[in-house]
Amino acid sequence: MVEPSSPLDAFQAQTPAQKRALSYSNTIHQLFTSVMQEKLPADRIVGEYFRTNKKHGSKDRRVIRESLFALFRWWGWLKQVHTSQQQDASWFACLAMVAELESHKWTQFSEAWQEFANQSEQFKLSASKSTLDSVTDKCAYLQQQLQMPSLVTTQLLPDWFWQVTDVDNTQQLAIVEAMSSRPPIWARAQTLSQQQLINSLAKDDVEATASEFFDDALSLGFKSINLNAISAYQRGELEIQDLGSQVIGQICAPKAEQHWWDTCSGAGGKTLQLRSLMLRQNSKADGSIISSDIRRKPLEELTKRAKRAGFSGINVAPWKSEALPVDANTFDGVLVDAPCSCTGTWRRNPDMRWLDDVNVVTDKHALQLDILTRSAKAVKAQGQLVYATCSLSPVENEQVVNAFLNANPEFELRTLTHPFKGTQVEMLTIWPQDANSDGMFVAKMIKR
Repeated sequence: MVEPSSPLDAFQAQTPAQKRALSYSNTIHQLFTSVMQEKLPADRIVGEYFRTNKKHGSKDRRVIRESLFALFRWWGWLKQVHTSQQQDASWFACLAMVAELESHKWTQFSEAWQEFANQSEQFKLSASKSTLDSVTDKCAYLQQQLQMPSLVTTQLLPDWFWQVTDVDNTQQLAIVEAMSSRPPIWARAQTLSQQQLINSLAKDDVEATASEFFDDALSLGFKSINLNAISAYQRGELEIQDLGSQVIGQICAPKAEQHWWDTCSGAGGKTLQLRSLMLRQNSKADGSIISSDIRRKPLEELTKRAKRAGFSGINVAPWKSEALPVDANTFDGVLVDAPCSCTGTWRRNPDMRWLDDVNVVTDKHALQLDILTRSAKAVKAQGQLVYATCSLSPVENEQVVNAFLNANPEFELRTLTHPFKGTQVEMLTIWPQDANSDGMFVAKMIKR
C-alpha cells in the first residue's frame, strides 16, 4: 500500500479506492517531477525509488510504473492540459486520461482520478464508449473530453524531432503510432537453436514466439520478466536484445574464422551476438573479437556475460587515449556502434523525448565522425567497416557516413538488403514500425 507523502486538502477521499488513488497520485507526481527536474532517465529514478521504498507490493509498483511511463508517452498532449507544477484537477485529469488511453486495469483508481478532476468546472471527463485502437482514435477522444481541437498526432513527439529527421507527411502517423506503443521484449538464442530455446523457456512458464526474420531471434511478449529466474538466462543460452539491434550483427555477418573489433562495445550485446553468429557456422570457430570502450565497468560486465555463455575468443581493450587500443590494418571487420541521441529507443524510454532538446542530435556529429575515422585505421585491405547508431536522424547517420567517405576514398559503400522489407538500400534505417522494434541505422563499407 502506498502512503501519501502529504495530504491534499482540496481533494477529500471518501472511499478506500479514492484514498489509494490519492496516495498513488502523490507518488507518481513525486517521481514525474524528479525526472523532469533532475533530467535523469525515468528508469533510473523509479528503480532507485523502489530500492529505497520496499513497502510497495507488486501491484503498487505496476500502477506507479505504468502510469508514470504512460504520462511520458502522451505528454505531448497532456502538457497542454497540466501547466502547473502542483497536483491539481488538471493533474488528476492527466492520470485519468492515460489510464483510459492505455486501457489500464486499475479502473477503481482511474475512476477516482476522474472524480477528483471533475471537481473542477474545467473538466467533465467520462470513459470512452468505444475501443481506442489507434492514435487517431485517442486524439479524437481527448479533443472531445478536453474541448481542445488543437491536439494533433504529431505533438506526441517534440517539434525538433521532425526538424532533424527526413520524414514526409505520409510517414508521420506510422512513426507516431509506433512511438506511442510499447515494443515487445526481444531476445536472442545465443547457444541453442531458436526452437530449443523456446522449449526451454516454456519449462519456466515463459511464452516465446519465433521471429520470422532471423533464425535466432524471438519475442518474449510484453510482460515483465525476472531474468534471474530463467534457467536459460542463467546458463547464458538467452540474451535480451532488441530486434532492431540484432539487425546490426546480421549486417556484419562475421565469418567463423574472422577477426573483429567492436570499438564502442558497452556491455557487449553486439560482441556476444557476433561471437554467437561465428559459432553457429562452426562450433570450433577460431575467429575472435576484441571489444573496446572508454568505460571499464561495461567491459567487466561483458567479460561476465561471455563467461556465462561459455564463449572464448573474446578479449577487451579499453580506450585509454585517442590512440588506437588495437593494431592498425589487422581486422577483417570493425563495428562502430557510435554514441548518439538514442532517438530510436524512445519507445522504451518515452521520458527522453521530453528531457532532451535538438542539441542531443546536432552536437554529436563531430564526435561520431572522429570515432569512425580513427576506428577505420584498424580495417585491413578488403575488410569491412560497419557504422551503426540507434538514432533516426540523418545528422548522425547518413551525414556522418558521407563525410567519412568524402575524406577516405579507399572505402566504398556496400548495398544492403532491408531485413524486414527485402528492398535494396545504400544505407539502412530501421524505423520502429517496420518490425515492432527500436529504431536503428547501419551502413557497411569495404576497404579497397
